[in-house]
Amino acid sequence: MSTEGQQQEQLSQSDLSPSSNSSSSFEIIDMDAASLYEPVSPHWFYCKIIDSKETWIPFNAEDSHRLEEAYGSEKDCNGKVVPTDGGRYDVHLGERMRYAVYWDELASEVRRCTWFYKGDKDNKYVPYSESFSQQLEETYMLAVTLDEWKKKLESPNREIIILHNPKLMVHYHPVAGSDEWGSVPTEQGRPRTVKRGVENISVDIPCGEPLKIDHLVFVVHGIGPACDLRFRSIVQCVNDFRGVSLNLLQTHFKKAQEQQQIGRVEFLPVNWHSPLHSTGVDVDLRRITLPSINRLRHFTNDTILDVFFYNSPTYCQTIVDTVASEMNRIYKLFLQRNPNFKGGVSIAGHSLGSLILFDLLTNQKDPLENNDSEKALCTDRDLQEMGIPLGPRKKILNYFKNGENTEGINKSNQQSALGRNLPVLSEKIKDCNSIDGAGNDEYLDISIGQASVKYPRLIYKPDIFFAFGSPIGMFLTVRGLKRIDPNYKLPTCKGFFNIYHPFDPVAYRIEPMVVPDVEFEPMLIPHHKGRKRMHLELREGLTRMSMDLKNNVLSSLRMAWKSFTRAPYPALQATEAAAAEEPEPEPEPVPEKPSDVPAGDSPVANKEAASINVGMLNGGQRIDYVLQEKPIESFNEYLFALQSHLCYWESEDTVLLVLKEIYQIQGIFLDQPAQ
Repeated sequence: MSTEGQQQEQLSQSDLSPSSNSSSSFEIIDMDAASLYEPVSPHWFYCKIIDSKETWIPFNAEDSHRLEEAYGSEKDCNGKVVPTDGGRYDVHLGERMRYAVYWDELASEVRRCTWFYKGDKDNKYVPYSESFSQQLEETYMLAVTLDEWKKKLESPNREIIILHNPKLMVHYHPVAGSDEWGSVPTEQGRPRTVKRGVENISVDIPCGEPLKIDHLVFVVHGIGPACDLRFRSIVQCVNDFRGVSLNLLQTHFKKAQEQQQIGRVEFLPVNWHSPLHSTGVDVDLRRITLPSINRLRHFTNDTILDVFFYNSPTYCQTIVDTVASEMNRIYKLFLQRNPNFKGGVSIAGHSLGSLILFDLLTNQKDPLENNDSEKALCTDRDLQEMGIPLGPRKKILNYFKNGENTEGINKSNQQSALGRNLPVLSEKIKDCNSIDGAGNDEYLDISIGQASVKYPRLIYKPDIFFAFGSPIGMFLTVRGLKRIDPNYKLPTCKGFFNIYHPFDPVAYRIEPMVVPDVEFEPMLIPHHKGRKRMHLELREGLTRMSMDLKNNVLSSLRMAWKSFTRAPYPALQATEAAAAEEPEPEPEPVPEKPSDVPAGDSPVANKEAASINVGMLNGGQRIDYVLQEKPIESFNEYLFALQSHLCYWESEDTVLLVLKEIYQIQGIFLDQPAQ
């Protein structure tokens, strides 16, 4: 090599080697690289077991922000509790667990999430543990700062994560069956995508719920532990109902929300099935159940038998005690957690749950109402002082307690005055001649024919009672009640709405029991989009078109017949001319089927239907409200019968009617549709 070449090589090496004067330039480069790094934004998730699989669900934006604030406020999170999900759950930060407040539910793991990998089966992103996510974040920071990529990490499960570049990060499964030399896992197999930050994964994060609660609604389920076709619990179904209500408040009460006149309505589930079946009755049933068609018999024992349990005096007492005590307990707990709550309370029941609530409400007593019969009752001490033996004393006390003046049947303002035409079913089942009082003195409630139980008292007066897919009318009829007095009203509840789907096989009407001599259709519930469903409008239009066509054809035939049979004699012509001057009677329209064109289709029909007097059970308003079936449901009523009985949880029309009636109490009405 020549001398000139050696000098050039030394010069090039000196240019590449760092010098004391160039240290500042490297610092500038490092600072520029470091400025590209931004800390990851964490989001909080909780884990739920859905279909036997772990599913990580994000908290809404407001809850996640509150959890992050609580996490960053102090280093020690032990003992710190953060309410989430509108106050229905509490998160214990130290334990990283989420607990239900108002009902029994398995606790859920909570995690502060920053790094995620895509799952194998459902392609949903799963968060890494907090400790490993911190390792990933530190490695990512070094890679960005030094601009050195293809960083490799090994997870606690011996899985390998490689950070190729900011947009390509992968996760490899460990290689199964390592050899006897203990070979380390390699990046073989199908890689899974790794993402940093919740904003880079496809997940819907709700905004949150308004903090202000305007009204509280307790929801009681029907038969069985499942409430819909997906076999979900009452808690999950009420979650859907609540979610639909939050969406409708934004779309149909937008003006009131913008003016901060309203917050939201809270819906809380009431479960009575689990306490009933924890009494040991399931063990007794299993002992006598046949081994054949095991699944069907198990389904029957777990669901349909709830109806028979409710008709049993023993288990009916258990059911009403559970429902009332749960609603009272939850109400007290709700007031403790929401001390500024000033709103009212309503109750809703689905299927058999509505019957339970109806019986409970009919046996409530207005504390403000004077009860002369109670003032005249004697105590056991008084009867004992008169020398009456124990057995007769018990009979007398039970008579006053359960009978309470049978003349109350004719008093329309008491709970025993459901109907004046009610036949007396029975005064007593047990013979009253026994003196020892050891027997069971069972009575039948002379008002509604239900096996006599001691109905608990609710510690509040409900504003409205909503019944979804309710068999109340059928049960009252089977119990022997022929008519409900038009002046009767529930002692402590002003409103009563019987809401049902037209194909619901379990639902029955109430209004024909109040007004048995008049045939009229139920109120048609408006569609939540502000108009009647398209197929119903089309059906109505075709019906009217066929009627007009029929009338025109008949009129044309009549005119043709007259011209054909006209006589040439002057006397007959004069008679026909005089008859022609008289107005022709209009052809009588063919009566339409109620299912074809339901009442309330037009404003006039709706106004006339609303003006029908159906008594005071709903404060003078109509009681029966029918939903509009969907177009696909109208093709086969039987095919969608079961689905119709379980449709209310996700029905916007049902939820909107509930919200409309609740907020009308506060003087707040639906937004007027744009013209």
